[in-house]
Amino acid sequence: MKDFFNKIFKRAEPSVYQVKDAHLNRTLRVKDFLALGVGTIVSTSIFTLPGVVAAQHTGPAVALSFLLAAVVAGLVSFAYAEMSSAMPFAGSAYSWINVVFGEVFGEVFGWVAGWALLAEYFIAVAFVASGFSANLRGLVSPLGLELPKSLSNTLGNDGGVIDIVAAIVIILTTCLLAYGVSAAARIENILVVIKVLAVLLFIVVGLTVIDFSNYVPFIPEHKVTETGSFGGWQGIYAGVSMIFLAYIGFDSIAANSAEAINPQKTMPRGILGSLLIAVVLFVAVSLVLVGMFTYSAYAGNAEPVGWALRQSGFGVVAAIVQAISVIGMFTALIGMMLAGSRLLYSFGRDGLLPSWLGKLNNKNLPNRALIILTIIAVIIGSMFPFAFLAQLISAGTLVAFMFVSIGIFGLRPREGKDIPVPAFKMPFYPVMPVITFVSVVIVFWGLGSEAKLYTLAWFIIGLIIYLIYGVKHSKKGKPS
Repeated sequence: MKDFFNKIFKRAEPSVYQVKDAHLNRTLRVKDFLALGVGTIVSTSIFTLPGVVAAQHTGPAVALSFLLAAVVAGLVSFAYAEMSSAMPFAGSAYSWINVVFGEVFGEVFGWVAGWALLAEYFIAVAFVASGFSANLRGLVSPLGLELPKSLSNTLGNDGGVIDIVAAIVIILTTCLLAYGVSAAARIENILVVIKVLAVLLFIVVGLTVIDFSNYVPFIPEHKVTETGSFGGWQGIYAGVSMIFLAYIGFDSIAANSAEAINPQKTMPRGILGSLLIAVVLFVAVSLVLVGMFTYSAYAGNAEPVGWALRQSGFGVVAAIVQAISVIGMFTALIGMMLAGSRLLYSFGRDGLLPSWLGKLNNKNLPNRALIILTIIAVIIGSMFPFAFLAQLISAGTLVAFMFVSIGIFGLRPREGKDIPVPAFKMPFYPVMPVITFVSVVIVFWGLGSEAKLYTLAWFIIGLIIYLIYGVKHSKKGKPS
């Protein structure tokens, strides 16, 4: 019995992970992580979510939902910044939890958190690729270029067999990442700057046609509709849970911390900086959009930003913004696929999935994991309806955020001992980790019942894999 408890509370050695990840090339700087973060967070959602949430839940107060969601994301980002600064390992939350929760609990909790994030990456890659496909086809259709339904819709959806454009863009992103992280980072940096300029262009042009009467009343009276709560603080809360999906991209930064130059300073600046930029852009777009037209005009509108510009007489600007938004989706694919492949590599590195996933090629890149991610994302993107799968993205990630929040309590006593003292520490310890954990639980509780049910099913599948394969083959705590 004594040996059992000793094993449960035995500390995992962080030096083992340092040795295992030592072959990954450290090439990424602050500007690269800012681009990765902004590119992943400020994705298609900035051009769609503000209008959708305003029409369904908040009315003009959609900016408050974005702000409240940003507060929760900001609290989590403090924990992420400290963790990634102290333990710059591939796999982010999965690897950190393995270290701070002890030999037994760390492996189980780490697997659960990592499995949750894996759902995020698989589905997010497929989801963004599908959005890229739909918007690209929408852009070229006026030119008479249209694909047959069998090649433009998912399997069984309106005669579809495969969304070929989505599959191709995933494969092209894989080819870029397989060539090297530095090359991908350079392209990401350029595309992110272009995308931010497009967002700023919308804000500037939209400000010229603001009608302030559209902001009154700013918080409409609460009522229950077919889409859930609308108006009042209840509607704002419903909007927070729906919007939180937009902010989860900073995890993709942390997943690549093993490839950061001077991670002690690079990681906190990249995580916190990219989130701050994203919050400002989201809030500004939200305020401008509901000021241009009354919120009800965006009901059922798949492209509220483009629609608002065209209705205001700015057709050319609308075309430019939409074209750049399509290109900008590529930046989200780069960030998600980069992070997802590093997480799969981490599972293989520790033996919880087949060890060949944890092997690097002659350029020290985890391309085997990248190829598997590509295959699964293409299958998901071509076979499954996204209304069913997209809910898993937020739910799974929120579970991982819960573990990271309370993980600070396991990390802080070890800093300066077997773990280096990080350049950034979560403020107001030990109160803020508790507030962060409770805040994430509240956001999770606001998700729909289907999202929670799908998440439970995904975790059951993950635990079966862990019990059948992971327990037997685990190399956690052992050098490679």
